[in-house]
Amino acid sequence: QVQLVESGGGLVQPGGSLTLSCAASGFAFSWSTMSWYRQAPGKERDMVASLNDLGNRKNYADSVKGRFTISRDNAKNTMYLQMNSLKVEDTAVYYCSTANYWGQGTQVTVSS
Repeated sequence: QVQLVESGGGLVQPGGSLTLSCAASGFAFSWSTMSWYRQAPGKERDMVASLNDLGNRKNYADSVKGRFTISRDNAKNTMYLQMNSLKVEDTAVYYCSTANYWGQGTQVTVSS
């Protein structure tokens, strides 16, 4: 079955960095578009970034452009989200997704 397991979340100060990972299994990862979403308390789940199967087409939410970088390693069935210059408003649970499948999420808290 499809499994998506996020890791790398935590508490970081404003201006800091974190790298999230999403380990995928149970489907053809190297042929799949992958995405990161996030959901802050009381808000809807929004797309943060997406990446096509070859890794050469990336889309970002306007709020993270220039700060976040999505990438993938098809040999490791893993997707990443490098997050730099983090802001308090980036605080959310971050989810890995493909098609209609979701991981369990990893909490990112940006606070001084």
